[in-house]
Amino acid sequence: MYLKEIIINGFKSFPEKTIVKINSELTAVVGPNGSGKSNISDSFKWVMGEQSAKILRGSKMEDVIFAGTEKRKPLSYAEVDLIFNNSSKKLPVDYSEVSIKRRLYRNGDSEYLLNNNNVRLKEIRELFMDTGIGIDGYSIIGQGRIEDIISAKSDIRRKVIEEAAGIVKYKARKDESLRKLQKTEENILRINDIISEIEQRIDPLRKQKEDA
Repeated sequence: MYLKEIIINGFKSFPEKTIVKINSELTAVVGPNGSGKSNISDSFKWVMGEQSAKILRGSKMEDVIFAGTEKRKPLSYAEVDLIFNNSSKKLPVDYSEVSIKRRLYRNGDSEYLLNNNNVRLKEIRELFMDTGIGIDGYSIIGQGRIEDIISAKSDIRRKVIEEAAGIVKYKARKDESLRKLQKTEENILRINDIISEIEQRIDPLRKQKEDA
């Protein structure tokens, strides 16, 4: 599995539909400071579900939509599409080519699409678990990120290793099961409290019944 194309439309400094083809082992994007190179990696993280405008170098999520210039009007939405070659079936779907798309409108409405079918962000994150692809994965490493990983605390390095080892999906399922068990235990305690309260009312009610 590998990334074939990034299609950017209306995202940050890309007012027109721009296709970045990745068809070799090494693809380089060259340009001066401020030309929008980092916006390409930002667009990848955005599609994979990044919810922090700060990490995307903005103050609010609406800032990812092209804001306009003296010669261009601002756009009403931003859209980025990632095209993956899935001929190896690394992703558990019946597609040899997988498209992951995120679209955000200026009114705040947004949507995620998997091969042009509306899905939830949770489904996309589960699909890419253990692939190393995602906002917390090791496939996108920005400036200074390598040094951060090397000098990070052991628990952070452990997360990177777990992602590479392919056990994140199972840990996520375990955590979800534990949350459900905890919620069930809380419900049982609540029910026992209700039963205890009702039992305390039985004797007085029985006496009232006998008196009546």
